[in-house]
Amino acid sequence: MTESQCPMHTAIDPAQDGAEMSFDGRMSYGDYLHIDQILTAQTLKSAAHDEMLFIIQHQTSELWMRLAIHELDAARRKIAADCPREAFKMLARISRIMEQLNNAWDVLRTMTPWEYTRFRDDLGQSSGFQSHQYRLIEFAVGNRNAAMLRPHAHRADYTALLQTELARPSLYDEALRHLYRAGLPVPENVINRDLSQPWVANEGVQAVWETVYRDPETYWEAYEMAEKLVDFEDYFRRWRFNHVTTVERIIGFKRGTGGTSGVQYLRRMLDVVLFPELWQLRTTL
Repeated sequence: MTESQCPMHTAIDPAQDGAEMSFDGRMSYGDYLHIDQILTAQTLKSAAHDEMLFIIQHQTSELWMRLAIHELDAARRKIAADCPREAFKMLARISRIMEQLNNAWDVLRTMTPWEYTRFRDDLGQSSGFQSHQYRLIEFAVGNRNAAMLRPHAHRADYTALLQTELARPSLYDEALRHLYRAGLPVPENVINRDLSQPWVANEGVQAVWETVYRDPETYWEAYEMAEKLVDFEDYFRRWRFNHVTTVERIIGFKRGTGGTSGVQYLRRMLDVVLFPELWQLRTTL
């Protein structure tokens, strides 16, 4: 077929299909999403090409964390109201959010040590260690440490959010309170514990979960809730591990910009277990 014989493609006019094409005085896609504000929030501190990657990776992670906090808040309210099935969809969504956060490390790992050093000094003392949203997530799922309020002391609004979170039952606390109300023998000292303190493994709680796992047909709702919690922690552990390997790949064992020991500090965080009884019972069943 010669060029003159090739069929011509007619330009498509979306208006003929009913698409809105005029937005004078009307809300557009960009208006609704505040795209201008989002796309102008990347203020580079250096001339380094890769600083844009670094900024956008962290900004998008903060957006995903914003959604995770939204879902965690709603899931806890549903469990507290003894509507766990409605919370299951939210918990599943949080696991998918964690998967997105994990994928972000793959993009950041395309940056080499040389590329990072070109702008690292321009970060000053700023560090992901100071993310108040990450701290909210940790507090919400039970990894509570009042000492971690200090990096946020310069912001009264952040501190207030975190203190409110410390006074509220964590996701795991709400799950155990739901089991207690459902008639399972969760120990009273667990139900009445100091919520501001980190969770400590409890033999009585493990016995309750073992009851559920030995007879899932009788306790199917509790069984499904337990697996949703394990799903979340599984993805959360992967996020922490990917964080460690990404940092080591880019800066080795240098100290972090925020003053932590860097990889050594992050490796210690790998030992934190959010829902220990749900992991230990796999050995004892």
